[in-house]
Amino acid sequence: MEILKRVIHKSIFIILPCAVISGFYEWKKLPLGIIAGGLFGILNLRGLVRSVEGFINSKMLSAKLILMSFTRLFILFSAIFILLWFKIINVFGLLFGFTVVFILILVEGMKVAKSN
Repeated sequence: MEILKRVIHKSIFIILPCAVISGFYEWKKLPLGIIAGGLFGILNLRGLVRSVEGFINSKMLSAKLILMSFTRLFILFSAIFILLWFKIINVFGLLFGFTVVFILILVEGMKVAKSN
């Protein structure tokens, strides 16, 4: 859970200024896409952390864990599809937000791996 908190704090400090700066270039869709990508990345990471902790702590059935994972991914895909279908967000902004969160997950994971 500690990695999740550090990733959330660092991603807020990176994503929000990037969204503000991108607002000067394309003020309609790009900032919202960056924020949405970061938010979706954080929510997906949070869901993964809860699933793994639930599996480790309660010895949850693997079928239930797989069903929850597919449900989470379906909801994520549906939300992204709806936002892109109605042209509310920019796909490059979405990818940028996802990439920032993904890189922060890798960096924090490496820090924890080196400390152990």
